[in-house]
Amino acid sequence: MTSFDQTARRTGRSWGIGCLLAAVLLIALGIGGFLRLVEIGVSLFGTGGIGRAVVIWISLIVGAVAFAIWAGLGRGAVRAAALRWLAALPLPAMLAFMALIPSVESQWSALAQLGVSVLYVLALMLFVRRPVQWGWTPVAVSTGLLVALPWLVIGAPGSWLDVGLAVCQGAVVGWAGGQLLAWQPPQSWQSASVPTGVWLAEGAALGLLLLILSRALGPNSAPLLFLFAAPAGGWLWLALGRQADLNVAAPLSASFGLFFFGLPLAFTDPDALVTLLLFSSFPEGFHLALLAAIGQALLALLVTPLALFVTDRRVHVAGAGLAAVAGLALLIGGDRAAPAGDRVFVVLRDQAEVSALATIADYDQRRIAVYQRLTAHAATTQADLRVALDQLGVRYTPYYLVNALEVEADLPLRLWLQSRPEVAAVMPAPHLRPLPFSPLPATGDQPPPGEPPWNVTTIGAPEAWALGARGAGIIIGQADSGVELEHPELSDAYAGRTANGVEHAYHWLDPWTGATAPYDLGGHGTHTLATALGNTVGVAPDAQWIGCVSLARNLGNAPRYLDCMQFLFAPYPPTGDPLRDGDPARGAHVFNNSWGCPQDLEGCAPDALQPAVAALRAAGVFVVASAGNDGPACSSLNAPLAIYDDVLTVGAVDAEGQLAPFSSVGPVQSDGSGRAKPDLVAPGVDILSAYPNQSYARADGTSMAGPHVAGAVALLWSANPTLIGNIAETERILRETARPYTAADGERCGDGNVAGAGMLDVAAAVRRAISNNR
Repeated sequence: MTSFDQTARRTGRSWGIGCLLAAVLLIALGIGGFLRLVEIGVSLFGTGGIGRAVVIWISLIVGAVAFAIWAGLGRGAVRAAALRWLAALPLPAMLAFMALIPSVESQWSALAQLGVSVLYVLALMLFVRRPVQWGWTPVAVSTGLLVALPWLVIGAPGSWLDVGLAVCQGAVVGWAGGQLLAWQPPQSWQSASVPTGVWLAEGAALGLLLLILSRALGPNSAPLLFLFAAPAGGWLWLALGRQADLNVAAPLSASFGLFFFGLPLAFTDPDALVTLLLFSSFPEGFHLALLAAIGQALLALLVTPLALFVTDRRVHVAGAGLAAVAGLALLIGGDRAAPAGDRVFVVLRDQAEVSALATIADYDQRRIAVYQRLTAHAATTQADLRVALDQLGVRYTPYYLVNALEVEADLPLRLWLQSRPEVAAVMPAPHLRPLPFSPLPATGDQPPPGEPPWNVTTIGAPEAWALGARGAGIIIGQADSGVELEHPELSDAYAGRTANGVEHAYHWLDPWTGATAPYDLGGHGTHTLATALGNTVGVAPDAQWIGCVSLARNLGNAPRYLDCMQFLFAPYPPTGDPLRDGDPARGAHVFNNSWGCPQDLEGCAPDALQPAVAALRAAGVFVVASAGNDGPACSSLNAPLAIYDDVLTVGAVDAEGQLAPFSSVGPVQSDGSGRAKPDLVAPGVDILSAYPNQSYARADGTSMAGPHVAGAVALLWSANPTLIGNIAETERILRETARPYTAADGERCGDGNVAGAGMLDVAAAVRRAISNNR
């Protein structure tokens, strides 16, 4: 065989192996991309941290197989890249277990991730025994700050502990990458001159290494952000170390990681990285974070030539200073520079006992008595804890409907609070950090209805109206995303409309932003309230409403829900103190709660709000709660307020009377009670109702079902005022007049755990209420 033939054969074999390796990597990356989509799905549909961890592990196993093929068939730089990829896999494999920590526990998650990363780095340092040369690298700081600018444009810092944990985590992960490069260095770091094709290939290989290191990095869905930024970061990382000694690989990479990973984690709100918020109105924190990640990727490509060709340290020192000044100006100018500390909900052991006050005959006097008992008890039992917090200079907000406080507290203070003898529980209270600009209001796409929609007629509301019951004299309290005041369905029903004009005091509260007049960006609140009492689309068109914002950006917490419940029960003026200035006689008769407070997302333990609904029931306030949208599995009804015996819980059915597949069902297991829930079902599929910008929209959910019952109670109480405040009798009428649920799935989770007493029949309920008044 001639030399030419041998060369041709070797060349053909090399091309064949190269094509095989490329195909293996592309298949692995394709599977990995698909698994990223699966990961979003499991986050949305209730499999929780276990599902995410399993998906991450599957993707890592696929990668390990592909990288092992590369290491076995490759030579030289190809094999070195594959060995680095394989050696990096243990870090995301260990970090994946942090997904088991509830997403609301962002500081515990960050601390655990940092600990795991440090252990991984220590293991690498035992394996890679290369001397470390310390030194300041201005080029890493200047380029790092430039690449991090998008996060300073859209982000806001957490507490000092949040920031510290994030930048340390970024630096440690960068150090780990540096150790891997010191072990299997790129050719570009060993030779002053390599072919352009080799340099580009090695940069792409480092981009994949960054993807591996960040596969499970950060809280919630933070790895999605690095999916955009990491591929471009590989070339910048390679450029930073091209002219550096291998002994500085780890410190140099630590600086790179601090800026490339640490600052994005520090300036991204972990509570906004809940996958559900991807489907919120633009812009939400998650949307802006994805834009920042794309911006980071583009800037990484743009500044790579600076790292390659600008070698004067003085230029990079000046550039770092300018970038730092620009970043601070962006934060301060956007009013986002102040650290947004973590908050916790501190529940005291000694809860007020008010059940005996339910026997007070006069309705207003009963409400006043409950309010006075609750506020006096809170002031007395919270006194020592408040004094201690004042001495520490810690900000807090006291509550009375649950004897509790919201406290601005990082982990050390939280542990101290848990050790206090008067404290029963300390729960996280996620509080979204500020956005650089306000979200755009949602707008519906449906024409105004000319007559009541199907859901209103199905439950018999027009028949009830014909009997004279339209909700007059009854106030419905709405805690949700807000209310569009000027919507034609809702404007004239606002309780703040008086003979002297519109008065928002005692009728509206926004504990999130302090807005003094009703508004609604998301549309959920306008839609649900209009179903309860809208002029055309509502069940009780003559009822009135007062409102509160508990879900400003589709995320709540126990304190914000309590802010609204306290206001709707005993409204107070804008500058008033809810514990001193509340007026229960002005409050709502019926509360509609088209929300839940899941423990993993919003921090509510199963019993977090139970004292509140028990007190409201004693005061004669009828509390309606939507069942939730986690069905169809049995025991999927699992979050406050829907789980409580003191509220009437509502599931959703469609136009054929079939339970909606999303509707949560019992029995309730989250609090260990095993109680049957929901109590009733009502229409919750394809519900036409009001939406912001004086529009209309159709929506599905148990959120849409609950308002039907809130409106029904208003009809009953307007038809028979002797029922006002008589919760047990009202519930009995609603249950006994409900139409039986006859579908085949009615008993699949046990008696009463799919549809409760059956389908709401408001006409029959009103007839029973009127007959009871004769």
